[in-house]
Amino acid sequence: MRRPAQAAEEDRAIWHRAVRDVAPLGGRSQPRPSPPPLGPFPPNPSPPSPPPPSALSPSAPARPHPATRHAPTPPLDRFAGIDRASAERLKRGLHPIEARLDLHGMTQSEAHNALARFVEVSRAAGRRCVLVITGRGAFGGGVLKGAVPRWLDEPTLRRHLLASAPAQPRNGGSGALYLLLRRHRGAGL
Repeated sequence: MRRPAQAAEEDRAIWHRAVRDVAPLGGRSQPRPSPPPLGPFPPNPSPPSPPPPSALSPSAPARPHPATRHAPTPPLDRFAGIDRASAERLKRGLHPIEARLDLHGMTQSEAHNALARFVEVSRAAGRRCVLVITGRGAFGGGVLKGAVPRWLDEPTLRRHLLASAPAQPRNGGSGALYLLLRRHRGAGL
């Protein structure tokens, strides 16, 4: 049977091996080093250095270097280009909803394509206010609920939009968005 001190030391060594490649989140300080081990036990061996990139197998996925991560893009300015009264009407759900898109049950790829087609067709049809239903997801953290605002911020979709706002509870609440589309300018106008 192992002695408690020996078991604790082995556990500590296992923990250090498990977290040796973990980097702190941006804006946080480095963790303090562990206190030296107590007792007559030998110190933990230093973790081995990572293998050079050439030693990695081709099937191993490459991890992005922390310095190469991109800062998130700022969200769509939800009310740029419209006056305060129009923004209030949109937030209160007072614009008539001319079309709806329900993304429930779609994969991210299917939902992204459906959203792009829906926004483009709705604008071409002269619609002004449409409703996109993402769903809330389990415990309020739905994948599509988080992805749709990012997709709306992409240049191909953003050019069709004047504003967006979370829907009122009667129209889906936090699991849906109102989109106010730009007026369609026909080729002859």
